[in-house]
Amino acid sequence: MIKYSGFGRLASAAIVLGGLMLGASAKAQDISPEHLQAARTAITVLGVTDRFDNILPAVADRLKTQLIQAYPNLQDQIYGEVDKQALSLAARRGDLEKEAAMVYAKAFTADELKVISDFYSSDAGKKLLKDGPIATRELMKAADIWTAGVARDLEKQTNDALLSVVGTQAPAADPAAAPKQ
Repeated sequence: MIKYSGFGRLASAAIVLGGLMLGASAKAQDISPEHLQAARTAITVLGVTDRFDNILPAVADRLKTQLIQAYPNLQDQIYGEVDKQALSLAARRGDLEKEAAMVYAKAFTADELKVISDFYSSDAGKKLLKDGPIATRELMKAADIWTAGVARDLEKQTNDALLSVVGTQAPAADPAAAPKQ
């Protein structure tokens, strides 16, 4: 009996995980095709997945480097084969778009996604996407300068105030400096 107790735990865990997966699947089915399309439009307008465009080429380059180190005399064949295989996997990029759309559909209502898409499709929204990171970087520089100024002024003003307090009080007797009898 003890021999099979691990199996029971494994079966229980499988049942629980299966239930969780079915629950997640049911939740995914709650999203209407219109809601999912609104999410796809929003992620396209926002360029949410654009930063992932270089993943496959980067992985292919790393693989080429590894293989060429192992087989330097096969460099041309390695380049050709890795590029061929990478191109065959390029279609899987759509899977990431579907996942991104699902994430956005779960995070935002269809109406919110439409408002987001409308704004970021406008001239102001496009400008925010283009110039927002620059403005944020400049704001962070300004905040660093401001922080340094506030810290400097706080230290100076605190030191000045404490010096004026210390200057009005008689120095505390230093037990070490007291005359010995």
